[in-house]
Amino acid sequence: MNIDLTRLRSGIDKFVSIDLTYSFKDEYLNDEIRTLDDVKITGEITRGNLDDYILNVNIKGTAILICPVTLKDVPYDFDINLNDSIANLCDEIGINIENITNTIDILPIIWQNIIMEIPTYVVSPDASKTELEGDGWTLNKVKQEGNSELSKLKDLF
Repeated sequence: MNIDLTRLRSGIDKFVSIDLTYSFKDEYLNDEIRTLDDVKITGEITRGNLDDYILNVNIKGTAILICPVTLKDVPYDFDINLNDSIANLCDEIGINIENITNTIDILPIIWQNIIMEIPTYVVSPDASKTELEGDGWTLNKVKQEGNSELSKLKDLF
């Protein structure tokens, strides 16, 4: 998703408009995200101080996630607003950009912000109807307990 910054960089334009619809393919999807199609990305890139650029975009879409109890698809709507310098956004996600020349690929920035928004665990509305016991089996719920060794430290204070 390369954005041409030539006219912005030379001062001909004050901003570069972004109006894209993108579908993330298999290399981005994992066991929790089944599909991520028709993500709408709208906004603009403007010139900041010196060679810095400001990314101001809205990212809207629906991710199809998997319920771990029922294994059914669960739609999860997201609406993300980004308004920061591209250098800061790249630093946050660990991308090293030395010098932005005539184009920039904003897809890694978009992807990382979507990933941060999507929950790691969703439950289908049908999960309450799911049987948690059967002939010779039961679904055990894991209790979240603290580390017993570390809990001894609180007695020291």
